[in-house]
Amino acid sequence: MRLLWVEDENPLLEEGMLFLRDEGFTVVPAGTYAEAWEQLERSSFDLVLLDWLLPDRPGIELCKQIQQRWKIPVIMLTAKSDEFDKVLALEIGADDYVSKPFGMRELAARIRAVTRRMSKGSGMPAGWSDDGVIKRGDLTIDPERHTVYRGTEEIALTKTEFALLYAMASRPSKVFSRLQLMDEALGDAFIGYERTIDSHIRNLRKKLGDESRYVVTVHGIGYKFEPGEG
Repeated sequence: MRLLWVEDENPLLEEGMLFLRDEGFTVVPAGTYAEAWEQLERSSFDLVLLDWLLPDRPGIELCKQIQQRWKIPVIMLTAKSDEFDKVLALEIGADDYVSKPFGMRELAARIRAVTRRMSKGSGMPAGWSDDGVIKRGDLTIDPERHTVYRGTEEIALTKTEFALLYAMASRPSKVFSRLQLMDEALGDAFIGYERTIDSHIRNLRKKLGDESRYVVTVHGIGYKFEPGEG
């Protein structure tokens, strides 16, 4: 696995790179927003470790750009640990959030947990086509290309919105609690902030163009996906 680690604390970066390389990861360092951008333009990465506070621009801005442009999993590494910052990271699209100081074994475990979550559901359950594309009603959801089409029109979703849609569409009519959707789409780093799922669901419904047809609210429980007749 190839990682980009964006961090301006050299002692932490050097210690972490040595440990992660011993764990079998390939780690490319970057000390600033600009250096990270250059690396992302030049090479491909499986995951980004991203410090919140960088010397030239905030890491959270880079996180947002990564989700829009490259859609690579991001783990935020930061000394900021209050609830507002954690929720903000979630809203921007971070996949995990590790507060400093942290142990290197914990970091390696978090990296593996995120990658397992990203690969979950890579099989082909009922309702999927032979090429792995899921079709529900007039929606076509391609997890490899991270695209969603309604008929012939592409719908631009954030990574979180896509993950929520994918989780629900994979099991139509199953009722998911907010906690279950949090686990499916975002993992346990954000447990305790389940209500943020509601804002993602609202945005997803708006983008799908029909709030009542696909994503249905089950009052007192959560949400489910109903494909309709297409």
